[in-house]
Amino acid sequence: MILPEHLSETHLFWFIISVRYQYMAKKNMTKRQNEILAYIWSYVDRKGRPPTIREIGEKCNISSTSVVNYNLNRLSEQGYLEREKDVSRGLRLTEKAFVKFGELGETLKDTINTVAETISETLENMVRIPLMGDIVASKPLEMGHDDFDAYDSEDALELSASLFKGDPKQMFALRVRGDSMIDAMIADGDIVIMQQDSNIRDGDMVAVWLRDSGTTTLKKIYREGPQVRLQPANKEMEPIYVGAKEVDVQGKVMMVLRQSP
Repeated sequence: MILPEHLSETHLFWFIISVRYQYMAKKNMTKRQNEILAYIWSYVDRKGRPPTIREIGEKCNISSTSVVNYNLNRLSEQGYLEREKDVSRGLRLTEKAFVKFGELGETLKDTINTVAETISETLENMVRIPLMGDIVASKPLEMGHDDFDAYDSEDALELSASLFKGDPKQMFALRVRGDSMIDAMIADGDIVIMQQDSNIRDGDMVAVWLRDSGTTTLKKIYREGPQVRLQPANKEMEPIYVGAKEVDVQGKVMMVLRQSP
């Protein structure tokens, strides 16, 4: 049996048991007997010889060798084991046991393959969204203009492509600083996913660069004649009014990843 290398022996043992127990429970076998038989089968499969009674007790958390013996006798009566009681490793799995474990092996194999396929499909559908830095949700913050290049773009968020309607390549992430958008359920420390989009409508939440002051901020945008109103979502803060030519929209908010409790 070829098993995933990244699983520890202990984790793998109990994973196998959990799958087998659901099957063996239908065969009038107790949980403890299932654990013992599964351990014997796993031990033989890995080492080519049966375990000792003491090894079985240690692995299955049974302190008494007489209790181990009792359950081995029951397994023998059920036809899964043959015993040589005067021999240290006098256990032999019967054909009945191999038949049952063969069926269970296929069940386990199918389970592992299904999980592996799901993980593979998920990874294939993941996209990397660059985390470009911070954006202020309060008073505008002075910073560079060139698409937030003042920040280290090596950090990235890995998210499912199914979350996005647009092209993920046109998206970037910013960490919010401040509380001017608190009434829009965006708190200090949250991360917003932005999309570069020239089709901006009134009421969109955007990251803007103010040309005259060389500052950036996160606000809702409204065009009002020759000027633009940058509206905070906080009743305690006043809107910012600037000339339309002074505003350079960097992107609009597509998603919020809340970080605060």
